[in-house]
Amino acid sequence: MMLFILGLLTGIIGGMGIGGGTILIPGLIFLTTLKQQTIQSINLISFIPVAIIALIIHIKNKNVLIKMSIPIILFGLAGAWFGSMVALKMPSELLRKLFGLFLFVMGIYEIFCKGKKHEEN
Repeated sequence: MMLFILGLLTGIIGGMGIGGGTILIPGLIFLTTLKQQTIQSINLISFIPVAIIALIIHIKNKNVLIKMSIPIILFGLAGAWFGSMVALKMPSELLRKLFGLFLFVMGIYEIFCKGKKHEEN
């Protein structure tokens, strides 16, 4: 039952554009005994339908700049391929710690840096 609730919660958050993986990945770490690479793969595959629905809604509301999106998509695909190759060669425990560090750094950035940019505008 907890996995269903986790999926619903991450779908709602992902649909809002916040990034459901920030909840799904730690949730799967605590609720399962899966390797970090498997957990991140589950996150990526579950993101596809959520992203498609959100993209349709944003295109319908004219929030997508197609010309700007194409290079971002192409370089993002290249980065995803490279990152996947690196992640597969890393020990699961190291990958888990790096993900935790990434979340910590992003949280610090959100608290201390992002607010200053909004105050300037």
